[in-house]
Amino acid sequence: MKQKIAFKAELILILVTILAALGWVFSKESLAGMPPLFFIAMRFFVGGVVLLLVGQKYFHRLQWQDVKQVILIGIVLAIAMLCWIMGLHTGSNLGVGAFITCMGVVFVPLVGRLLFADRPPMSIWAALPIAVVGLAFLALSNGLSFEVAHLYFLGTAICVAFQLNLLSRLLLRMHALVLTSIQLSTAGFLLLIISLLTETLPQSIDINIIGWFLASALISTSLRYFLQMYAMTLTPVSHAAVIMNLEPVWAAIFAVIWFNEVMTLGQAFGSFLIFIAMFVSRWPQIKGIFKH
Repeated sequence: MKQKIAFKAELILILVTILAALGWVFSKESLAGMPPLFFIAMRFFVGGVVLLLVGQKYFHRLQWQDVKQVILIGIVLAIAMLCWIMGLHTGSNLGVGAFITCMGVVFVPLVGRLLFADRPPMSIWAALPIAVVGLAFLALSNGLSFEVAHLYFLGTAICVAFQLNLLSRLLLRMHALVLTSIQLSTAGFLLLIISLLTETLPQSIDINIIGWFLASALISTSLRYFLQMYAMTLTPVSHAAVIMNLEPVWAAIFAVIWFNEVMTLGQAFGSFLIFIAMFVSRWPQIKGIFKH
């Protein structure tokens, strides 16, 4: 029964990485007609409000203590997104930025071990170095030279690691939809304030841009984050982190399909290593299947 639940969580998390990767496509198209910080703010705020409207019945009997904790996680998410957009704005090598940002899910078990005394299985520790090497092959094809933007991306990675660890401790006592809605709305609201203070908003937005924005807000934000929260109730956060390394793999594949980018041999090898890391992380369960 446990294996069945774990397998369900893994399938959901794989779908989550696909939705997240589609978000790169939706976002890139949306940014053609919207200021970056305003876009991210509205994406998260709309995503959170939609979940609130869909799941109103789950918001009854909420305790303020729990709500305060989710708001704190939303603030961490807002800081992560602010660092990410500053990195995009000032950086020149998106591949390096993607590599550093994706290190956030690699940091998850490290943060869990240092701050919360978590003890992930040895298979997770064995999988992480493979995933790191795979991410490097996938994202660093254009080389590595230091930029200030890398510090912003590192800030994003650290915030993501904290966010996922904090979430894993709230998921057992709060409905995933409620947690997701409050978190996204908080992040969106804070980012919107910063956007209004620092950006010039467009007088009008093209209908096609609105379509891409809605896809980003509803599919790659509301649906993606809700499924991620739900899956994390079924599997340890350290294992979820390994699977979430698939996001840049799908992003590279979609870039080939949608933007006619070319996947190099090194990127293909990096994708292969990330898939291998997934199997290594689940090796005890895979070994058990073969024994039966």
